[in-house]
Amino acid sequence: MKGRFDFTIDTLGECKVPSPIELSDIHGDFIANYVKDNEYVRYNVDVYDDVLETEADAYNNNLIQKAGPRKMIYFNPKHVHAAICTCGGLCPGLNDVIRAVVRCLWNRYGVRRITGIRYGYKGFLSDYGFDTIPLDPIKVDDIHKTGGSILGTSRGGGNRVIDIVDAIERLNINILFIVGGDGTQRGALEIAEEIEKRSAKVSVIGIPKTVDNDLIFIQKSFGFDTAVVQAVQAVAAAHMEAHSQINGIGLVKLMGRESGFIATATALASHEVNFCLIPEVPFELEGDRGLLKELENRILSRGHAVVIVAEGAGQELLQATGEKDASGNIKLGDIGTYLRDRITEYFKEKKIHINLKYMDPSYQIRSAPAAAVDSIYCERLGNNAVHAAMAGKTKVVIGLVHDKFVHLPTRLVTAKRNKVNPEGSLWRDAIDATGQPIFMGEPDDLMKKMQELKTK
Repeated sequence: MKGRFDFTIDTLGECKVPSPIELSDIHGDFIANYVKDNEYVRYNVDVYDDVLETEADAYNNNLIQKAGPRKMIYFNPKHVHAAICTCGGLCPGLNDVIRAVVRCLWNRYGVRRITGIRYGYKGFLSDYGFDTIPLDPIKVDDIHKTGGSILGTSRGGGNRVIDIVDAIERLNINILFIVGGDGTQRGALEIAEEIEKRSAKVSVIGIPKTVDNDLIFIQKSFGFDTAVVQAVQAVAAAHMEAHSQINGIGLVKLMGRESGFIATATALASHEVNFCLIPEVPFELEGDRGLLKELENRILSRGHAVVIVAEGAGQELLQATGEKDASGNIKLGDIGTYLRDRITEYFKEKKIHINLKYMDPSYQIRSAPAAAVDSIYCERLGNNAVHAAMAGKTKVVIGLVHDKFVHLPTRLVTAKRNKVNPEGSLWRDAIDATGQPIFMGEPDDLMKKMQELKTK
């Protein structure tokens, strides 16, 4: 994303406490170094021949503070009461993050009061009656081996900011780790702002959890790689079913409310997808260039096909309810079952025999344990979240930018959603992998729809 952005990080105050972590200030002594607040990662790395003066200015000034342990910290570890909560839907890696946070607090900083808040933001609200869970390294030792969250999770509750901050004060929490996606982190920002209004000194640190990978600025959110691994297995099963039947069609619905990263990556990784449908690229069903005709051509020429569709794709084809879920997201129509039924009707009208198998592995994917690559990422996210908190950073989300762990202002990360760029190299390579047409429908009509999506 082009532009100049303010990556300034909020802090609770001057760091005056020596860190209990013994590292080095000297390069070349074979001891890991402390990270200083004036160490940055440059956000803009692309260079264009026709760069404008304003773009050059953005290139020189978009600096993101590096994450990592500081030599001087804000909190005295003996006085810290840290808490962690997991919000929203399940995602591979939640337990890995909890484990990393607890172990870093306990083993590296000597923090002995660590509390797990049960069932997301609702765990702060007295009317739900949930107890808190004391956490220590023994309790979290093996939790990374299973999916889900030992703390439980839920949607909603984040709008009751006053009640949540009242609970934080009653519990004497001064460090709060909030694990969640776009809506969760917006709630975290509101909580941090209310804490600031009360002149309280509480560090609020976000850890990005969104399996859709739709948080901007962040290179990747945890759980995404595991989701793709699981999705590829579902596609392999759909391909085997389709390939083994007369005119077999495998239709797989994957996660992706507004961003089609999982579907796009799955198409690239599986090598068996013929049509990939994502929210960012509109398509038409009918007509000589529509999806149904293209699918017919594929069946008549090859005898089988695999279609994957992100849950947010093709919503303009469905009846909009306007309703929202507990997280404030618009409730989507079921594009998977709609396509299943419409494809069946189309080929019946054409008197072409097909054998369609429909799969929706979404919850199986969400509840899976983290793959190794995600487990590593979660460990490092958790560690860097603790380092940020102990140094008094707040209103911060820990992220990966250009393969470096950084501090990102929560206000920026939640400003808009990250989406697949239809003109970018990722979607270009996906089109090459599937062999599908660039436009499925009339190009002029689809271009108008794409322009409408850009302005939303």
